[in-house]
Amino acid sequence: MGEEGSSHHSIAPAHTLYSTVELNSSHALPPTMSFAASPSTIMMKTYRGKLPFSIITVIVCSFAFLALLYTERISFLSSSSTLKSKSCARRGVVAKAKDKTTEKNLENPEIDDRFEFDPEECNIANGKWVFNRSVKPLYTDRSCPYIDMQFACVRNGRLDFDYRHWEWQPEDCNLPRFKPELALKKLRGKRLVFSGDSLQRNQWESFVCMIEWTIPPEKKSMKRGRVRSVFTAKEYNATIEFFWAPFLIESNTDINVLEPKKRILKVDSVANHSKHWEGADILAFNTYVWWMSGLRLKTLWGSFANGEEGYTVLDTPVAYKVGLKTWANWIDSTINPNKTRVFFTTMSPIHTRSQDWGKEDGLKCFNETKPVIKKKFWGSGSDKKMMSVLDGVLKKMKVPVTVLNITQLSEYRIDAHSSIYTETGGRLLTDEEKADPRHYADCIHWCLPGVPDIWNQIFLAHL
Repeated sequence: MGEEGSSHHSIAPAHTLYSTVELNSSHALPPTMSFAASPSTIMMKTYRGKLPFSIITVIVCSFAFLALLYTERISFLSSSSTLKSKSCARRGVVAKAKDKTTEKNLENPEIDDRFEFDPEECNIANGKWVFNRSVKPLYTDRSCPYIDMQFACVRNGRLDFDYRHWEWQPEDCNLPRFKPELALKKLRGKRLVFSGDSLQRNQWESFVCMIEWTIPPEKKSMKRGRVRSVFTAKEYNATIEFFWAPFLIESNTDINVLEPKKRILKVDSVANHSKHWEGADILAFNTYVWWMSGLRLKTLWGSFANGEEGYTVLDTPVAYKVGLKTWANWIDSTINPNKTRVFFTTMSPIHTRSQDWGKEDGLKCFNETKPVIKKKFWGSGSDKKMMSVLDGVLKKMKVPVTVLNITQLSEYRIDAHSSIYTETGGRLLTDEEKADPRHYADCIHWCLPGVPDIWNQIFLAHL
């Protein structure tokens, strides 16, 4: 559910240059200026009588004008003019600093020339992870009561905590921190719906946990369901919901999860899901990992009434394109962009092949404690064909879709998955299963707190 190239809805890198015009010092006036030999002074010495009032006025005004001219000249020389052009990929530091960090950057622009976050100009995917132990998560898997055991790594026995202290630092801009109070103000009187697979649920739980701790117990509620869950911030008249739709289009495995070989996708309909999307003020979608169950998928147009007799087998990228087009058509024909904002989170990478980053194959993401350092690292768990499919569909949509491009930045984070600190089939892994990461390590989902918090930091910056 990702895209390498960005569509017209996605975030493009900045192309702005700040140039400084340097003035030649020979144009400046001398540091001191004497007016002793001025014509008005000579006149005063040679004329000993009383001067007419009009002449005195002229003399005084002349002195004032000369002083003002001198002051303006010095002031002009002490500052440089800043020009903007669009011939460079990076933008310089803004002239008006809004915080101490930017002020320091202005003092020495060679240290950091990132600008304040602008969703239209900042390429969020281009950057690096920076370790910062002083930054603490807004919650833990013990303090937030809404985290599934599947994502509660510390509660499930994980003893290393460094994965929670890495910050994503874009090269072009400063990514603002997630502020719970700001998030709630932006959601006042609104309905936010996350819809997609378990990775979208991963992000939804992260978002809820990042804000819920600021709300008194009596002013919040959570209603959990198998398909739909709703968190309510009563004081803000806001809901943050999750609706389970792993393919976005309908399938015979939406409620009763079937093994991949038995799955049939109804690629021409979102009707059973879309009734839960209608009326939302903000919609955030994803879909990718469930499509990657094989090279070909069983697809169906029309009713499931004929069972397995009426399906057609399609190559996975083709089925993905047909399904996404059905979703896109519903968005374009139903959503009023003046009332509803639409987001799409690109695919979350899978780290199941440790040979991708030079480790023994079979361990997957088990026992990893640091991100991959290699620039532009790309593993086998992210499918570029599927990304190009998404890109092509979004480009042709009428309703603007804001793309949260989290794929590249998440690729580095081999250290932050649930790994063996998770559950399967409603129970925690046994010691024997934990000793067999090849079969049991979860290198798809993420620990909370963790990487999905960064996704939501980016999400709030766009809101």
